[in-house]
Amino acid sequence: MDTHMSIEWRLIMGEKTNNAGLPQERGNNTMNALVYDTYGTPEVLRLEKLAIPMPKDHEVLIEVHATSVNSWDWDLLHGKPFVNRIGAVRQPRYRILGADVAGRVIAVGASATRFKPGDKVFGDLSGCGWGGFAEYVCAAENALTPKPAGINYVQAAAIPQAAVLALQGLRDRGELQKGQRVLINGAGGGVGTFAIQYAKLLGAEVTGVDSAEKLDMLLAVGADYVLDYRKADFTAKGVQYDLILDVIGKHSVFAVKRALVKGGRYVMIGGPMWQILLNLMSAPIVARLNYKQIILLIHKPNHEDQEVWKELVESGQVVPIVYREYALSEAAQAIRDIGEGRVKGKAVVSIKKTEV
Repeated sequence: MDTHMSIEWRLIMGEKTNNAGLPQERGNNTMNALVYDTYGTPEVLRLEKLAIPMPKDHEVLIEVHATSVNSWDWDLLHGKPFVNRIGAVRQPRYRILGADVAGRVIAVGASATRFKPGDKVFGDLSGCGWGGFAEYVCAAENALTPKPAGINYVQAAAIPQAAVLALQGLRDRGELQKGQRVLINGAGGGVGTFAIQYAKLLGAEVTGVDSAEKLDMLLAVGADYVLDYRKADFTAKGVQYDLILDVIGKHSVFAVKRALVKGGRYVMIGGPMWQILLNLMSAPIVARLNYKQIILLIHKPNHEDQEVWKELVESGQVVPIVYREYALSEAAQAIRDIGEGRVKGKAVVSIKKTEV
């Protein structure tokens, strides 16, 4: 172990130290984690004792206080669409799901310089190995950002992936401008609730589409108008938008283009793989004939975009919407609730009970 690692690392491993900070005897070095070894429904998930990992050179070890659930967890659990099995056809690549974490740095690798033991952080681990559904996880330091002041770990864990997707969809791919008319399809989840708040900050007029049970919540976070997708098809209403951000992605390009103004943009964040492929194949035709752009957002997790949200949350301009807190033993139910569309905002697994 690197000599500059904190004494605290030795303490969490259950070791006693003398006055010089040297370990005298070794104790427990295990953690609770939610694991799975085969693709399937949430029933294949189980709690297991595992060894606490050690950080590599550019990693830090995090004591996880909270982790939020994303639709990607549901997809990886099921191994569907098949793209989620590339390189891992027969069994999952990662035994522990969970990309969004908030917690406290316990130890740092030899080459890690951004954080020190005791720092409070949050981040998206989807680019560096997942593992959030556990009491401890190692993560690349560039996947992390200092936790926003003034909110607790549960709220912080709700931010990383969903908020960054909303930002990249509206700011980068959607090129959102003040005064534009924006529609967000599937607005009642994590991405949608952040997207509504961000679009309103930029001065857009926002319409949110979701189930009737979520419409009051959409209005509460700032939507100007709401639609129940079961009663109204936004592509058939005759209203056109400058930008459509689609988290659900079940409409064809030819339906969507009816709801876009000339020069408008349609940004797909999610949807069935077959629909994504069809839309991408049709996109050049629509662009050439109708001057309307069909864009697929490729998620790029990074701490710079997390910093944007840190500042917005600290200033009180944006509030993470947490549907419910689950214990680690209830994480399978949290994933089930996400998959079945019940969650308003974010479902968060609270692993260590703390205030801030």
